[in-house]
This record gives sequence, C-alpha cells and structure tokens, in this order.
Amino acid sequence: MREIQCRLLVIGAGPGGYVCAIRAGQLGVDTVVVDAAPPGGTCLNVGCIPSKALIHAADDFHRLAQLSSTPSMGISAGPARLDLGATMAWKDGIVERLTGGVATLLRKAKVRLVTGRASIRDGKTVLVETPEGPVQIRTEVLVLATGSEPIELPALPFGGKVISSTDALALTEVPGRLAVVGGGYIGLELGIAYAKLGAEVTVVEAAPRILPQYDAELTRPVAQRLTQLGIRVLTGARAGGLSDGGALRVAGVDGAEDIQADKVLVTVGRRPRATAAGVDGLRLDMAGPFIRIDERCRTSMTGVLAIGDVTGEPMLAHRAMAQGEMVAELVAGQPRAWDKRAIPAVCFTDPEIVNVGISPEEAAAAGREVVTGLFPFAANGRAMTAGDEAGFIRVTARPDTHEVLGIQAVGAGVAEMAGGFALALEMGARLEDIAGTIHAHPTRGEALHEACLRALGHALHI
Repeated sequence: MREIQCRLLVIGAGPGGYVCAIRAGQLGVDTVVVDAAPPGGTCLNVGCIPSKALIHAADDFHRLAQLSSTPSMGISAGPARLDLGATMAWKDGIVERLTGGVATLLRKAKVRLVTGRASIRDGKTVLVETPEGPVQIRTEVLVLATGSEPIELPALPFGGKVISSTDALALTEVPGRLAVVGGGYIGLELGIAYAKLGAEVTVVEAAPRILPQYDAELTRPVAQRLTQLGIRVLTGARAGGLSDGGALRVAGVDGAEDIQADKVLVTVGRRPRATAAGVDGLRLDMAGPFIRIDERCRTSMTGVLAIGDVTGEPMLAHRAMAQGEMVAELVAGQPRAWDKRAIPAVCFTDPEIVNVGISPEEAAAAGREVVTGLFPFAANGRAMTAGDEAGFIRVTARPDTHEVLGIQAVGAGVAEMAGGFALALEMGARLEDIAGTIHAHPTRGEALHEACLRALGHALHI
C-alpha cells in the first residue's frame, strides 16, 4: 500500500476545501486534498455554476420567445427554438473549464490532489480507495470539508420521475409538466428557469409563503413574477407520495389534490455530510446535525478542523471559502479568527434577491429600534431603460449612530451589488457615509444612495 505523509490533509475539494488547500500551499504548507469527484464540489459540478448557466440560457430563450410574439422597444424576432441537450453541453463545458482551472491552481500551489473515496481511521490517518489502489495518508492536521447533499423525502425517494436538483441540471428534454416540491431558493431558481424554457410548473411549499427565509416585502416582487410566468404556487401545502397513476399527491388548505407531472423536483433543503468518509467515527461534538466548531473552525478533537456546510448555516459556498482561507493561515501559524460581520445571501430568482445583515422584520423581532429607507427601481432611470423596474433597495440602520445594520435588495441584476453591501457592513458604514459617496449615473446602484438619503429624511428623487 502506498503511503503519503503531509502537514495538512483536506477531505473534500469543494469551495471550502480547495481554497483551504490552495492558500495553504501558497504559504508553504505541505498539503494533500482528497475527493472522489472532480475538484469544485457541489458548487462547481452540480450546483451554483451549472444552475446559473441554465438560468442564463433560460432568460435568453424566454426573451426571444417574448419578442417573437410581442415586439418590444422596436425589436422583434423569429420563432425561438431550443435544443436542451446542446444547452446542457454548453453548461458542461463551463463546468469543465472551472474544475480544470481549480486543478491547475492546486498544482501551481504544489498541493497533491488524490482522487478517491476517503475513509477516516483516526484524527491523523485516512485511507483512500483510488483507481490505482489504496493509499494511506498520515497528517498532522486534518480539515473536514465534506459539504452537504440534497434531502430526500421518504415518500418521494429519488429515482424515476422524482429528481433532485442535480438531476434537474442534467435533463436533455424540457418536461411538459414539472412539479417542484419546496419553494425555497433552489426550487424557485430551477422552477423559474424551466418555466421560461416552456414547462408548466407547479410549486408546492409547506410554509404560508414562498422563500420563507426572506421577509415578505422582499419576496413580493418574486411572487408577482411567478404569476406573470404562469407558475402555479400552492402554499401551506404538503406533498405526499405518487399516486398509482404517477400523480403527485398534495394536501393543502383547500383539501387534497393530485398534480399531474412528468417530473417531480424535490428541493426541500440540504443536509450536512457529517457521517461521510467516516467522520462520525471521530465522535466529535455536534451542534444538531452539524459539527460544532469555534471561532477558528476547531472541532472538539485537537488537530481536526471543519469548514463549510458540514459546520452549519448559512450553507453557502462563499462562507466555506472564507473559512478555508482562514484555516490555511492558522495552520501556517498566522493569527486569525472568524470575525465576519456580514455574509451575503443571494437568491437567483427573477427578480434576484440579496440580503446582507438584518432586516427591519428581524430587528423588530429582536426588540431593536431602527430606521429604514427604501427606494424603488420604478423611480430609477437605469431600471427604466432596461425595461425591468420591479423591486427596490432597502437599508436598515441604528437610529442613534446611523450605523448600517442591513441592506436588502430585490430586482434585476442586484446579485452583483452583494459585495458592495457586505463591504459597507464590514467597514461599519453609516448612512451618511453611503449618502456622501458619489454613485455613478445612470445605474441601479443609485437606489442605494437614495435609500440612505430617504432614511436620513431627505430623499431627492422620490
């Protein structure tokens, strides 16, 4: 059996794992990373990147289809045609470029990538089954970056017409009728995309409204858009199994019904892979289903750290990346601790949603007094010229110091503003700081400037 010795061993080459490995390699730490799949994890291979590629293709197709039936801005188009197999091949090409790029970056940082299934023997020893045979790796520091996986419902196990988000990103034909179980961000992102590609979509959500993790004011423009797209939404409804005829059984506030569907997409959340690769054998302290960590991502076992989805909410790739970078620097002897004030959450629906910090609703629930300012895109020149005025930007701040506590937005393209929103909170910006910053005209970003002015009581354009 081949043996490898290293200073740092990372189990999982997803966003957290590969960033941790690359940064450690840059700092001269002898590093090995193990994963059975191509580097990039769920995000690059079957999640963030391929889903956004599908969303973009769906947007382009839908726009062409609209122009073929209803000319706009003096523009018309011929009948739009779709080859979903070719679309998926284009998407796969992007994934291959990115995963290949990660592999190149690992090599550049002198990180050894071992492809195979890991099995943890103890906090210092891991056995990997590779295509070339077993490899035993001994390490001084072990980082667990095993990620998460889609939750499967007992009444709707994956297989046949019941598909996961991974399966939905590999279809070669648009289903005529698609039932989406779960009205969270994954279900709505994919449901909207397939509706734009021509599917008849029904969304089944157990909560009283869609996107329950966001406040109602933010989600209202998305709900309106779903109606415009012809997507049927059943809230306060629970999906059961499939009937003998293959229909989806649903129990709602108005009684039970069977929904005919060619595919049933189950997107009720993700769970941490806290038992993958024999992690449970380490008997680490847990926080519910997650591995408990401290402000330096240390677990209850000396020399074992954990990052990413396996460590808790928010289960976001950019959180995992930031943790991975920090852990690499800690292993290299640098003083670091997790002191992030804001982690942006983005929902790539139509329109997009961004949430950074706390909302007025959350502040009220915590008994905090705040001032808010909201500026609608309907009064924004750039939104008008783009032909998409839905949504707004909203700020929440302390009434005494005017320190910004949260920024939320819903509208076309607002995802690209998430970094700026987070920067404002990380730097402790006040309303006056943003209001005193010149924002380029005409841009959607002017709505942030106006929202701050409005919170201060002297908006200019509303």
